[in-house]
Amino acid sequence: MSPVIDEKVEPIYQEVLKRNPGEIEFHQAVREVLESLGPVLVKHPEFCERKIIERICEPERQIIFRVPWQDDHGDVQINRGFRVEFNSSLGPYKGGLRFHPSVYLGIIKFLGFEQIFKNSLTGLPIGGAKGGSDFDPKGKSDNEIMRFCQSFMTELYRHLGEHTDVPAGDIGVGGREIGYMFGQYKRITNRYEPGVLTGKGLDWGGSLVRTEATGYGATFFVDAMLKVKGDSFDGKVCTVSGSGNVAIYTIEKINQLGGKCVACSDSDGVIYHEKGLDLDLIKELKEVKRCRIKDYATYHKDARYTPNGNIWEIPCKVAMPSATQNEINGKDAITLLKNGCIAVGEGANMPTTPEGVRAFLEAGIAYGPGKAANAGGVATSALEMQQNACRDTWTFGYTEKRLAEIMKNIHDLCYETADEFGTPGNYVNGANIAGFIKVAKAMVAHGLI
Repeated sequence: MSPVIDEKVEPIYQEVLKRNPGEIEFHQAVREVLESLGPVLVKHPEFCERKIIERICEPERQIIFRVPWQDDHGDVQINRGFRVEFNSSLGPYKGGLRFHPSVYLGIIKFLGFEQIFKNSLTGLPIGGAKGGSDFDPKGKSDNEIMRFCQSFMTELYRHLGEHTDVPAGDIGVGGREIGYMFGQYKRITNRYEPGVLTGKGLDWGGSLVRTEATGYGATFFVDAMLKVKGDSFDGKVCTVSGSGNVAIYTIEKINQLGGKCVACSDSDGVIYHEKGLDLDLIKELKEVKRCRIKDYATYHKDARYTPNGNIWEIPCKVAMPSATQNEINGKDAITLLKNGCIAVGEGANMPTTPEGVRAFLEAGIAYGPGKAANAGGVATSALEMQQNACRDTWTFGYTEKRLAEIMKNIHDLCYETADEFGTPGNYVNGANIAGFIKVAKAMVAHGLI
């Protein structure tokens, strides 16, 4: 049975369902936040009077556009582009671009909605947005990707600016794609405006630690949750889903904190290496050779690859879902708990279904929801914006220290807010309420706009 939404909030949720038919991921993201807000409305009745929840659930702007491009055979291809500029109460719109065949408006709106509260939790002056396309970079040549990115930016550029909307990368969008889009933006506008995109190359305005930030940040957050319980990563067996940017640097930081990662995955299957994953090999396979994770087993004969396997069936003390939305369902959560899992930190956005979340909360384990645990990526994007604004470059050590401080502050804010509103240890409520209140107060201050 799903948690009950407060009676003041239930009609708002029903209106969201009615106005956004078929967008199931967006519905899920909205419900997950609204379930936490009943006590907030008791303490802040002005939010009801100003219809803050209704306004926050409706994006300030939704942009959908055609992206025509030519493949290497000379054939014209058509994709659809999106940018949902959800809320700018705290600062310019900020959020990544996702290139993946599964992308449609509902996914972009779910990601943008989550981004509002995630960005609020960082304490940095950034609003929430998300964008992307149903374009699939997999199997495309560099020239095809360049032509697509240039066409995509030819429309999107008019909506961007360092004081307006600052995109970054996400699934399918890395340094290569950011470079092509930045180049096109510069060409069209005749401006070298480094603060208009983040995730840039280090040679032309990027920030150290940005590549590592989401994975490092999620690990810092879980470390803080463990410390509250008088525990640490030291000696803990961990599993990390995915093998992309977030997963790789989650594994790296877990290793540095004394944990041992034994499994990771990609969309084809799961690799399990009991003595601990060879991170250098994973980086070579995924970042250099762009291979599939199954190739790991050809280098380590004692590793086991399972096609279409379920990583959550592998016993672990700490689980770090770092691939995509809804990858842990209720059954997976129960399996993890039965196998002794004591902490879950979400490196991906909304990777656990409502049934899975409920199982973790009822079990009382340390559970860090994505809008808090994976905020390190956007936090470091904002640090990149700071460096661009003052024409400066920070050292790796200084930037990582800032990231660690931000993640500790997010953890403490969520922990203290959960306690204040009567649900101690519930980081879901803590993150939702703390993120919401800051945005809501800004919306009240700005008037009816």
